[in-house]
Amino acid sequence: MTIGFFVVVGAMFLLLTIQFGSCWQAILILSIIPFGFIGAILGHIVMGIELTLFSIFGIVALAGVVVNDSIVLVDFINRRVADGLPIHEAIVDGGRRRFRAVLLTSVTTVAGMLPILLERSKEAQVVSPMATSLAFGLTLSTVLVLVLAPVMYLITARLSGGQEVAVD
Repeated sequence: MTIGFFVVVGAMFLLLTIQFGSCWQAILILSIIPFGFIGAILGHIVMGIELTLFSIFGIVALAGVVVNDSIVLVDFINRRVADGLPIHEAIVDGGRRRFRAVLLTSVTTVAGMLPILLERSKEAQVVSPMATSLAFGLTLSTVLVLVLAPVMYLITARLSGGQEVAVD
């Protein structure tokens, strides 16, 4: 499964590079995934649950949701820059206007996992590690998508020679 995960991440990198026309933006989007892993591990520690195969399934699902959230934000910022906004204004506008979409995606997913997280029956204990990985990882990574992705966008724009940004 580890090999498959890295193959899929590589494929996502290629597709994102083609879609956005920039390997920097593909790296930016994919760089949020490890923070989701950290949230998943912390969730297992908090819940007192050992990592299982189902935990790994949850982490793989988490990677998809985190990438989706990042794409929503980065794509909107790109469109605002293409419309002629300075990068700094496009980032602020993107964060403000896509905040609800990113937050609702995460909140509804975590809310959907709550019944499984709170259930204590033997049957639920099988899938509880998956729900723990997804819910806790998504909680941490959502905050980081909303904060870290815009900051990294600004940094990558500066490194790749994008338009000069006036910092207030």
